[in-house]
Amino acid sequence: MVSRKSQNAAASRSFNAAPSRSFVPQASIALQFESRVPSPESRLPAGFTLIEILVVVVILAIVAAAVTIALSGAGGERQLARAAERLRALTGYACEQAELSGREIGISVSKEGYRFSRNDHVAWLPLADGELRPRKWGVDATLALSRAGQRMQVDAGYPEKPQLVCFASGELTAFRMDLRLADSSTHYRIDGNPDGAVTASVVDDRAH
Repeated sequence: MVSRKSQNAAASRSFNAAPSRSFVPQASIALQFESRVPSPESRLPAGFTLIEILVVVVILAIVAAAVTIALSGAGGERQLARAAERLRALTGYACEQAELSGREIGISVSKEGYRFSRNDHVAWLPLADGELRPRKWGVDATLALSRAGQRMQVDAGYPEKPQLVCFASGELTAFRMDLRLADSSTHYRIDGNPDGAVTASVVDDRAH
């Protein structure tokens, strides 16, 4: 008859002989599962290709060039408008000063700009400072000047005598001056009337 001690020993040997199974925690299983699932970032494209970047650069360059051309054209128009308005105002001011001082003031015009001079009964003396100092057009414009309906030549330098005169009586040499940019459909016109009034206006060339 087998003793109880022998049965316990046999059962112990049978238990030890059974293959062992390692215990894996649930947290570790979850981490392994997540590692197999691609993240949203990993599913995104790796980046732009060289061709795509070059296309974007070319488009930006074209847009920048177009904006630069548009701004430069608009800037030229604004400068020309300011130049025309300044000449109108200064001519009116010169005629007022001629009437107040009793001495004629001349206006000399060139392709580069214009200047004022005072008649000292012997010669015309250019004014170098103050409001009636020499001025530049500030923009590359084409200039056309007519006096009493007659077209006058405008050179690069100032003529010996001024083309226009504000008289001590307050009268002014009647004139018309047109300032225009090469690629513009409008130009600026300054009209001087014999009574000393000076006006500036914008002329649409397409209407003619």
